[in-house]
Amino acid sequence: EVQLVESGGGLVQAGGSLRLSCATSGFAFADFAIGWFRQAPGKEREGVSYIRGTDGGTDSIDSVKGRFTISRDNAKNTVYLQMNSLKPEDTAIYYCAAVGIIGLDGVLTMTTLFEEAFYDYWGQGTQVTVSS
Repeated sequence: EVQLVESGGGLVQAGGSLRLSCATSGFAFADFAIGWFRQAPGKEREGVSYIRGTDGGTDSIDSVKGRFTISRDNAKNTVYLQMNSLKPEDTAIYYCAAVGIIGLDGVLTMTTLFEEAFYDYWGQGTQVTVSS
């Protein structure tokens, strides 16, 4: 059974930091991409950052570049999202998601792994609240 469990959310003041964790099980970690998504109240869920298990490649949306860093611990099958210089507009429920990407090199584009419809498995989410 595939499982993704997020943790690390909380309440922080603007300018502060949080580190989110996504603990995974039930699949070959190296064959999957893990994405972090967020959904703010009244807004659609958006892709924030992803990491490919196949080659370790990462990308993030422009609004978090230089502030958020995605990384992985292969031994723990866990992906992290280090969030620094947090802003009130980062307030949202953060989700991690997983999708197998073996054999999909001809399908993946620069934006595919930011699209929630591409992912098969989701965690339950963790709330991040940034106060001004």
